[in-house]
Order: sequence, then C-alpha cells, then structure tokens
Amino acid sequence: MPEQQTGRERLRQALTRPVSRGQVTAAVLLAIVGFASVVQVQSQDRDANFAGARQQDLIQLLDSLNLASERAENEIADLEEARSSLRNDADSSNAALQEAREQAAALSILAGTVPAVGPGIVAEVRAPAGRVGIDQLLNGLEELRDAGAEAIEINNTVRVVAQTSLTDGEAGVVVDGQQLSPPYTIEAVGEPNTLAQALDFTGGFIDEVEGEAIGGQVRVEQREAVEISTVREPNEPEYAEPTEQE
Repeated sequence: MPEQQTGRERLRQALTRPVSRGQVTAAVLLAIVGFASVVQVQSQDRDANFAGARQQDLIQLLDSLNLASERAENEIADLEEARSSLRNDADSSNAALQEAREQAAALSILAGTVPAVGPGIVAEVRAPAGRVGIDQLLNGLEELRDAGAEAIEINNTVRVVAQTSLTDGEAGVVVDGQQLSPPYTIEAVGEPNTLAQALDFTGGFIDEVEGEAIGGQVRVEQREAVEISTVREPNEPEYAEPTEQE
C-alpha cells in the first residue's frame, strides 16, 4: 500500500511537474481575457463619467476645447507671419547692403581711390617738344569725360579726377603737382567706340594736335581691357558736411 503524501509534498510535486503546451496556451488565454476585462472596465468607467455629466457641462467642455484650438491656430498663424516678415526684412537688408556696396565701389572709382579695369581706349600723343600744353590735354580730358569715361590715367602716373589741376612746366605739363614729359599716354575706361569718337571730330582733340600749328600725331587704340592702377588719396572735405536724410 503506497505511502500517503502530505499536503506540502503534493504542492511541491505540482509545482515541479513539467508544464505541457496546453497548459501554457491556457495561461496565455486567461491573461489576455483578464487584460481585456480590465480595459473594458476602465472604458466603461470613463463613459460612465461622461454619461453622468450634465449636458451644459459637456457643452462648456467642447467650447473650451474649441477656444483652445482656435488660440493655437492663431498663434501658429502669428508665428508664421513673423517668420515671413523676418525673412522679408533679411532679404531687404541684404539687397540694401549690396546696393550700398555697389554705390560705394562706383564712387570710389570716380574718386580715383581704387584701381579700375574695363573696356576703353589708350591714346598716345606725340608732338614736337613744348607744342602740346595744358590747353590741348585739358580739351582731350574734357572730351573723354563728356563721353562717359569712368576712369582716366596719364602716363601711368596720375589719376585724373574732377579736382585734377594742370599747369605748364619746364619740361612738359604738371598734373596735380607731378611733372609729366611727352609723349603723353592717356588711358580711359568706358565704351571704347564712344571714347574714340569723342577725340576724333572736326575741331576736336585729334584735329587740334595733328593740325599745322602743332604738327603732332595721336594714335588711339580700342581695347577690351584697360587697366588703371594709379590711385589717389581721398580728400577730406574742409567745409562740407553730410546732411541727414529723412
């Protein structure tokens, strides 16, 4: 007759007994059913809370949600508008800065404070000693300026600007205090054909230099690139001051 097992021994034997696949499946199913029951109970509790609420409370809740949504949409629209405005301001500032830089560069070229390069002409003036003076050179320079010359240089030594002065010297012409001796080479940046025609018309610079009174020769060459390297120190105004623009 087999020995009778105690309750503790039967429990230990049940816990240490190998678990079958069917038992595992049953345990999983029971866990799923339990989880679904808990979720359903929680959902029913929430539904019960809303079901127990008054209609007026629900309306106020919906109104609050609508107002919050509208405020959020308005804030998003304001932020997008601010972003667009900042982008436009940045673009405008960049455009204004670029325009200011271009204007400063153009003024620097006209003032002769920076080197310049561009299409233009090179005019070589040859004549018997002393026959080409300040009157002839001044006429030639004025004709080039009137034709739109943006930068002018003489003998690769003097940059000609609005304040340039010419006087007669012992061995030639003195330009802005510098003695220049013939032959004279005038370089000018501008539209080549226009500049060349400005010197070559009846009674003009070439006509005067090559006339019988002087008996000189002027050779004008049009070039795609004329490089002017001579620069001037900027003049500080003594009396004039800038005015504020409104």
